[in-house]
Amino acid sequence: MSTPSHSSAPPPGCPAHQLGQGQLRRLYGPEAEGDPSALYDELRAEHGQVAPVLVHGDLPAWLVLGHRENLDAARTPSRFSRDSRHWRAAQEGLVPPDHPLTPMTAWQPVCHFVDGSQHERLRAAVTGSLARFDRRGVRRYVTRFAHQLVDRFADAGEAELVAEFAEHLPMLVMTQLMGMPEEYGPRLVQAARDLIKGTETAVESNDYVTTALRQLVERKQTQPGHDFASWLIEHESALSTDEVTEHLRLVLIAAYETTANLIVNTLLMVLTDRRFRASLSGGHMTLPDALEQVLWDAPPLSTVLGRWATGDTTLGGQQIKTGDLLLLGLAAGNTDPEIRPDLHQPVHGNRSHLAFSSGPHECPGQDIGRAIADTGIDVLLARLPDLGLGVNETELVWDSSLMSRHLRQLPVRFTPAQERRGKPAASSPAPEPSTPAPAPAAQPDRAARTPHQATSSNPLPPPNPASGPAPEPDRRKEQRPLWLRLFGGK
Repeated sequence: MSTPSHSSAPPPGCPAHQLGQGQLRRLYGPEAEGDPSALYDELRAEHGQVAPVLVHGDLPAWLVLGHRENLDAARTPSRFSRDSRHWRAAQEGLVPPDHPLTPMTAWQPVCHFVDGSQHERLRAAVTGSLARFDRRGVRRYVTRFAHQLVDRFADAGEAELVAEFAEHLPMLVMTQLMGMPEEYGPRLVQAARDLIKGTETAVESNDYVTTALRQLVERKQTQPGHDFASWLIEHESALSTDEVTEHLRLVLIAAYETTANLIVNTLLMVLTDRRFRASLSGGHMTLPDALEQVLWDAPPLSTVLGRWATGDTTLGGQQIKTGDLLLLGLAAGNTDPEIRPDLHQPVHGNRSHLAFSSGPHECPGQDIGRAIADTGIDVLLARLPDLGLGVNETELVWDSSLMSRHLRQLPVRFTPAQERRGKPAASSPAPEPSTPAPAPAAQPDRAARTPHQATSSNPLPPPNPASGPAPEPDRRKEQRPLWLRLFGGK
């Protein structure tokens, strides 16, 4: 997509008129993606707790940096609506259908984009259906899939935990909770990541996800089960087919992105952060406590799109105009000096972070996300007790986008499982067959690690509801695992 020149005139009434477009910082491109935290600090120093910025296509917006201001914007829908139809730039035709932010901002009949009584009706269907899950049952799914993923590389002595573990576990669990066949998982992982990143193919990836979910809804309308899709369909809120499909998409994408990043960020801290390891080895912090610390320091989503001003107002000393776009700066708000003057101090037991936003649109599935991350990491560290970083920490590479920052790869090394069981490890992994037999989605093949290509020549994976759960492998008792030593267990 071509980017308009800074010399082009900004739309009337937008933040660019206050400072001149050439002085506004972009939230995309090399500067923003290279070091988002430094950019947030600079914006705070220049403008205070709310800063005028530019998003893709050099469209004007406000980035909310302050913790208090984020809560204000999130908790007052009468002033800052979630209804994207208020967006003045869209009303003026400045947001084309193929714009990178369209999948995240185009209005849909979903609780994420409405307020008031309509929001209450749709939100009730989501929260009511999510509440029907047995948390122990969710953890059993997580345990099963986590073991399947670890089985894939346990004898190799090395792995890349982003592509081989963290990105697949949440999607495998969520497809199961939604009532989808397991083989949907790998393709949905690639499409979801592409959609979140706002790439040139984000619209195509969004179409793939929506089509897969629409097929699911059509099947569940005649063959209901004990799953999230069926419960949405039968909820007393009487959601339409489109509303059910869009809410499935909302929960699937939100749960995938936030949980995958939470898993990776927590593993990285356990493996590299001396401050963390010293605290953990002393038994002062449990794994759930560690997850909460990560939600403060490295939230899965750095910003949230968006809020739109319903009228002229002020926020953080800035004059906000009707129809202005606001981005909730979750990562920036979590490091607000007014509430965290010393970022090195632990925040044990403090859940006032912004990682899941706040107000009526606070993430409804955060407990399931915590359960997936907590249980998945537990299984991984128990299976691989001497897990260690496979490269120097300075060699790790991050990918950043408008909404998130995630680790590209997390290479690790460990003692192969065969050696721990007293068997000699194979000198090299067995070669993969040139024409592999179909494998369950819980064991992602190498093709699943390549960028998603959403084309009509790649049909959706055929559903296979008759396939039962994979049998649990016979596992022998491991030595006292790393997580027990780190988290103060006996």
